Amino acid sequence: MKLHSSTTQQYQTVTGYDDTGVEINAQRFDYSLLLMPETPPRAWDVPNFEALTAGHFAMIEADQPDVVILGTGDRQRFVHPKLIAALLERRIGCECMDNKAACRTYNILMGEGRKVTLALILGQAR
Repeated sequence: MKLHSSTTQQYQTVTGYDDTGVEINAQRFDYSLLLMPETPPRAWDVPNFEALTAGHFAMIEADQPDVVILGTGDRQRFVHPKLIAALLERRIGCECMDNKAACRTYNILMGEGRKVTLALILGQAR
C-alpha cells in the first residue's frame, strides 16, 4: 500500500477526542453533532443512544452522504434497522462504532475524498 500525506486544512477534520468531547479543526465540542468534510459541525439533538429516532436520521439523509459513521458513545452499539430504513433505501450505508473509532474512520474516509457524515453522540445535546 502506498502511503502519502495530503492536506486537509480546507476540510472539517477531527483533530482530537477523549471520553467527553471531540475537537474539530482544534475547536472543542462537548455535545452531539453532525460533521461532513465541507460543512461546519452542526448540533444534533441526541442526548444519548436510547433517544435516537428515525427523525434524527432524516436530518442526515437530507445531506445525501455516501456513508454515515455513527459514534454511539464510549462503546459500540447497533441501531435498530427501522431507524435507518430511509438511509438504506437510498443506498446510504450506516456503520456503528464507538466514538473514538468513529472519529478515526471519519478522518480516513474524508481523506480519501468520500462524502461521509460523522454523527457523534456526545454528552448533552444543544
